[in-house]
Amino acid sequence: MIDLQLFRCLLEIDSTSGREQELTAFLYENLVAPKKELLDVGDGTQNLLLSWGTPKIVFCTHQDTVPPYIAPSFGTSEGRYSHSLTENFGRGSLSGNADPSVSGSVIYGRGACDAKGQIIAMYTACKVLEERGMSDFALLLLTGEETGSWGAKAFAKLPFKADYLVIGEPTENRMVSACKGTKAFELTFKGVPFHSGYPQYGHSAIDDFVDFVNALRSHEFPVDPVLGETTWNIGKLFSDNAQNVLSPELRCRLYFRTTFATDASIAEVVNDCMSSSEAAQRNQVNPIGGDSPAEYYTLEGFDKAPVSFGSDAPHLSNFRHKIICGPGSIRHAHRADEQITLAELEKAVELYLNFASRLNPSKSGT
Repeated sequence: MIDLQLFRCLLEIDSTSGREQELTAFLYENLVAPKKELLDVGDGTQNLLLSWGTPKIVFCTHQDTVPPYIAPSFGTSEGRYSHSLTENFGRGSLSGNADPSVSGSVIYGRGACDAKGQIIAMYTACKVLEERGMSDFALLLLTGEETGSWGAKAFAKLPFKADYLVIGEPTENRMVSACKGTKAFELTFKGVPFHSGYPQYGHSAIDDFVDFVNALRSHEFPVDPVLGETTWNIGKLFSDNAQNVLSPELRCRLYFRTTFATDASIAEVVNDCMSSSEAAQRNQVNPIGGDSPAEYYTLEGFDKAPVSFGSDAPHLSNFRHKIICGPGSIRHAHRADEQITLAELEKAVELYLNFASRLNPSKSGT
């Protein structure tokens, strides 16, 4: 069912965020639909919309991946092969020491489960629906999801409307009942540089950073009955001081995964933790966006669960109902051994076909 040659080609294209253009061009050239539209995002990238009739259901996922690019390879549940997918999924025929169509096949590489696996599963479902005579659905492939949902935000400004959105993310083929929110901050800590042999005459920005982190770690967030713990992470940490000079400045990003119980209070908590420093007046907190936790549309008879990761869903206001479901596990996303199984992809196709049948039965062609 899955076109493994096409999947290999998707995985071999480096589409880390900001570099989606080559993948977009490939998808536009090679995916077949009655109507294809390239939609400018405004940052040099383009969304791609493939339509069959007037869409009532839109399958949607993202083109970009997190860095670094990792070339695809193939294995089985019993071990990973060193052969690349070019060897195993040779153009025009399968070759190499392993047949990727066998049970237990595992495909590795950046984007395998987040979210090129979703692209191939959704496109496969669309082609099956087309073969069955169904109409009024679409496939929307967005850019910039991993760095701020820029493609989704651009698409939301269009007059396009539809009843149902099915977002593909690595949910282990379970429908998402609720997602955590996100809140991001840029933090700047200012010090007084001085020779490190005489610290009494200066002040290290790193000391303020440590004080802030300790205050934040000691804060007790309430546990949400649906989404559980509130978590946070620090990234893009930078302080360019020499080892023998007190740091004049430290900058970083602070990123929260929020719950229904904590989302509204996060900014206040961050400001309180920053003010705990003796040099708080020198330091800065700059909120840089995020989205709120939300519940999502689910159907009876399908597995469902809450998740702790975000998606483009909060930013796509063009739809009445939003579903999140896709193959692969978030536990494999963003890792060096990112992977997905052929069985997961095939199950996802069946799920998407079932969703279409349930949500648009008059157009099922059956």
